[in-house]
Amino acid sequence: MTGKATAIAHGAATIVNAMALGKGAALGVDLFTKAEVKLTDEPYVIKAEITSEPEESTLLMEKMVMRVLQRFNLEKNFGAKVKTWSNIPIAKGLKSSSTAANAVALAATAALGKTLDDLEIVKLGVDAAFDAKVTVTGAFDDACASFFGGVIISDNLNREIVKQLPLTDDLTVLFHVPLQKAYSADSNVNRLRTVKPLVQVAYEQALAGKIWEALTLNGLIYSSTSGFDASIAIDALAAGAVAAGLCGKGPAVTAVTVKDKVDSVKAALQKYGGEVLQARLNHEKAKVL
Repeated sequence: MTGKATAIAHGAATIVNAMALGKGAALGVDLFTKAEVKLTDEPYVIKAEITSEPEESTLLMEKMVMRVLQRFNLEKNFGAKVKTWSNIPIAKGLKSSSTAANAVALAATAALGKTLDDLEIVKLGVDAAFDAKVTVTGAFDDACASFFGGVIISDNLNREIVKQLPLTDDLTVLFHVPLQKAYSADSNVNRLRTVKPLVQVAYEQALAGKIWEALTLNGLIYSSTSGFDASIAIDALAAGAVAAGLCGKGPAVTAVTVKDKVDSVKAALQKYGGEVLQARLNHEKAKVL
């Protein structure tokens, strides 16, 4: 069997983390993951490799390919070799799982010579994330922002897009990425749910189009609940960022800034060590290459 395809999906950043509320919001950024899927004639054998971080678990990729094969009742016909390349650090809150799932799902579907509706691809990725136990909420908001770009406000429990908003091109997104990792599956969800009424306020701000206020408020709420240092975001705001806050379950912090404040915001983030990634807002859909 020679079925082979490559696909790309772009990254995302948190506006409102869905862990407390079951509803969330995220925006697309131009970090990326590319996935190559090559079908084999060994049914049920999925061999996977993460080239950027080979020590990380490949279970999500394996579950993702299996979900696609099962969708077409072809799991008894094929196995696959899967490989990803990415500039998104894993287990930092930067949506590496959602982005990888989208890219692998697209590549696997194309390798079979099939097509699926965009939202079905996203939902298969959410299913695979639950299969691999790399998510608490299914991260439907993150997956949609990765797949479609722009701003996505969603009901994660019902897997529905509530609102989509375009983004302007005149902003830069900086991520402060510390050395430590944090896995979504390890999150203390009961503790996070104690701040549900506050997260509701952030969610309503996002619905009203106050994206940057929502991002900042959400970041402060989740930082205090999860024990992360909120002063990183505060310093970014003081340096001129239009919004700053914890990304996902952390530990990364997002700072959104106008172009002439990039250097001062970056300098504020660099004081805390680790790495600072720079990205642009993304409007491009995930696609087969």
